[in-house]
Amino acid sequence: MKLRTALLTLATAAVLASGAAGAKSRTVTDPDAPRALPEQGAVDVRWDNPEQFTEIRQSRNRFEARRGNWVEQLAQHVRKRSERQLAPGQRLSVEITDIKRAGDFEPWHGPQFDDTRFVRDIYPPRIDLKFTLSDANGQTIEQGQRTLRDLSFLMGARTATQNDPLRYEKRLIDDWVYREFKPDARSASR
Repeated sequence: MKLRTALLTLATAAVLASGAAGAKSRTVTDPDAPRALPEQGAVDVRWDNPEQFTEIRQSRNRFEARRGNWVEQLAQHVRKRSERQLAPGQRLSVEITDIKRAGDFEPWHGPQFDDTRFVRDIYPPRIDLKFTLSDANGQTIEQGQRTLRDLSFLMGARTATQNDPLRYEKRLIDDWVYREFKPDARSASR
């Protein structure tokens, strides 16, 4: 029995080590990182050169600001929320042009906090984007540029996604999609 447990432990360790050896920590600025979501459904989301996003250019810790795939996660959230609001046959194309996430790094707290994002009301989230909404025939219904910002982002109700590090940015997207693509809002603006 002890031999079986030892072999099972050894096999598990080998599998984990082989996966970790091949895994590479990806950043949003990695040349191999996507710059658009795969085409599917009614919503197309793309972004160019995250290296130029305010989140990275003005960060006090550019290494941590680049880490992960948060741009792609936000793009997926745009797609998910927008698909629910569109009328049948409509298509939406969104280009994310800039992102500044909620919070910032504060190096003056010392080296033990170098990778800690401090979320305070002086660091509100912001997303800049361009969009085009088309009907089933490909005719443009609406297009424009928007700056999504919430200066009172910390005063909102707490949500079930309290542990999501992108919760404030996702709330910006939710609010924009609701306001912009609500059927009665589009018919009233014509």
